[in-house]
Amino acid sequence: MGVYNLSTVTEFILMGLSDLPEVRYSLFVIIAMIYQVTLVGNGAILLAIGTEIKLQTPMYYFLANLSLLDIFWPSITVPKMLKNLLTEKKNISFVGCVLQMFFLAALVGTEVFLLAIMAYDRYVAICFPLRYTLIMTKGRCVLLTGSTWVSGFLNSLLHTMFTARLSFCKSNHVNQYYCDIPPVMALSCSSTYVAEMLSLVVGGILGSSAFLITGISYIYIISTILKIRSAEGKRKAFSTCASHLLVVCLFYSTTIFTYVRPSSSHQSSARGRLISMLYGVITPMLNPLIYSLRNTEVKGALRRVLCHHTCLQEG
Repeated sequence: MGVYNLSTVTEFILMGLSDLPEVRYSLFVIIAMIYQVTLVGNGAILLAIGTEIKLQTPMYYFLANLSLLDIFWPSITVPKMLKNLLTEKKNISFVGCVLQMFFLAALVGTEVFLLAIMAYDRYVAICFPLRYTLIMTKGRCVLLTGSTWVSGFLNSLLHTMFTARLSFCKSNHVNQYYCDIPPVMALSCSSTYVAEMLSLVVGGILGSSAFLITGISYIYIISTILKIRSAEGKRKAFSTCASHLLVVCLFYSTTIFTYVRPSSSHQSSARGRLISMLYGVITPMLNPLIYSLRNTEVKGALRRVLCHHTCLQEG
């Protein structure tokens, strides 16, 4: 392999499942179907929240932002992944790779912060129900949500800039379905110490803070629910946060496996690539299913939206 650096690298090769060419057409169909379900599911959540007055509350306002993230997130990687499954050439330009890294990291960071805010919202709703509307005002919800998007994108800009400035001379073959900071950083022949320390310190502080907010919120939530005397009261209280708790567990379990590893380990492991697919393709599809299956208000709103649409077509 020739010598690559910032001035000469013009493209990267996305390897992904190139070692399993016999299943690429099957994978194309499966991933395309998952992507369509993701778009339809999250689009339906957005439509239901936007048209149903009952759902225009802080909890569903945050859920709408989560659905937006779950539409944008796979849209950064899946179209290119589908194209590569059908063609022999699996290249992506250097600029395209950097942009993919930037938007992917930005959306992941935003979701980390958003899940923390959603946990705080459930904490206020369950632990301080009488003061909920005074604390979670519309202006505060907009401010909190806006801060998650700004923080996610600024954090991503910092990490992407330091990764893009590295020199690449080992190889230009990214052993992943898409360009992400850890596997691209693993290709560098220059020192990655600053970039890795930046990722560890800044990413660690922000990620740990969001995780702590989420964890502490649920400690108080569970403690408050256990103090409720009636079984029905406990069930109703837990049902308001069960969906979010499932989404948090799914998100963190795949995120920790994907990112909390040394950069050198991102160069191999078919299992790692499979987890990355779960993380980047399947998780955004499951989130609307979790919320719609476990939330009677969302299910009711979706039925009314579908019924209204069907009636319009028949009329």
